[in-house]
Amino acid sequence: MESVTLDALDRRLIHALQLDGRLPFSRIAAAVGVPERTVARRYHRLRSRLALRVVGLVDGRRTGMLDWVVRVRCAPEAVETLAVLLARREDTSWIAPLVGGTELTCMIRTPPPGDDGRRPFFEQLARTAGVREVGAACVLRPVAGVGGWAGRMDALGEAEQRLLLPPRPAPAEAVPVLSPADSALLRALSQDGRADLGRLASATGCSESTVRRRIGQLRDSGVLAFEVEIDPALFGYPIEALLWLDVPPAGLGAVAEALAGHQQVAFAALTTGPSSVFVMVECRSVSGLHAYVTDELAALHGITRIESAVTQRRTKRAGPLPAPLAEKRAGAPSGRAAAQ
Repeated sequence: MESVTLDALDRRLIHALQLDGRLPFSRIAAAVGVPERTVARRYHRLRSRLALRVVGLVDGRRTGMLDWVVRVRCAPEAVETLAVLLARREDTSWIAPLVGGTELTCMIRTPPPGDDGRRPFFEQLARTAGVREVGAACVLRPVAGVGGWAGRMDALGEAEQRLLLPPRPAPAEAVPVLSPADSALLRALSQDGRADLGRLASATGCSESTVRRRIGQLRDSGVLAFEVEIDPALFGYPIEALLWLDVPPAGLGAVAEALAGHQQVAFAALTTGPSSVFVMVECRSVSGLHAYVTDELAALHGITRIESAVTQRRTKRAGPLPAPLAEKRAGAPSGRAAAQ
């Protein structure tokens, strides 16, 4: 990726896109007070340098799927190969080898457990060459970070945000039944959340008016949302850490509410497993991470134990790998089980 530095306008653009990934450039330009062509040029510059991408995400809870936080301990020589194999899958996200060279984490989406005649993903993963141990915690409820990390959402004032983001209805109780055309639409949006209606119509075999209407319906139902993928280091937060918190049931509500207000928290969720809370934090330095743990987390009643790990890098973020990266990694050594 080319070296990129964000200025004030870039940050305002990113904030606007996190509010609504499909906002027209004309509306963003009107809100921030610059020509539309300037906004478009900034977006395409960042996207062409692989610094920024808008992706469409499906809420698995609204479609009957389960999300899992997975920890894989493996031989040092297997970490990179395994990361690439997992990144190729459509059902994985947030893949990160951890500092130390013998562990990686990711999120995986699966159907509910059941006897469908196939070998479960976790059994496949455990049989992969070089894998020594697999741990999986089911995400019970996200409690922070849904709708964007707060650290990249402070560039626009309240008046600008009101111009850009009209109130949206609460998600409908009824979830629409997804058709094959919906699946094709969601797949296309996961690659490029700002794909124009013509491209989406070609991908789905539907008219542009049908595509426009269906995007609105899927968003209003809570099935579809948009996420901005960008490296927190570009905002001055080069240290990413993963935390596993032990919290007794009586303290979960208060801890979850507090985490939702912490600037450093990019994502947090209540989970199954030995630790009941999983947290992803972004910090300016190791000393900043230390201060967060010893000051803000230590002040929360109910946390009895904290395990932490620093990520080495992100092999994959929320959406499928962009085409240039996928092509670059296509030559990685092949493996069995996890790639199947």
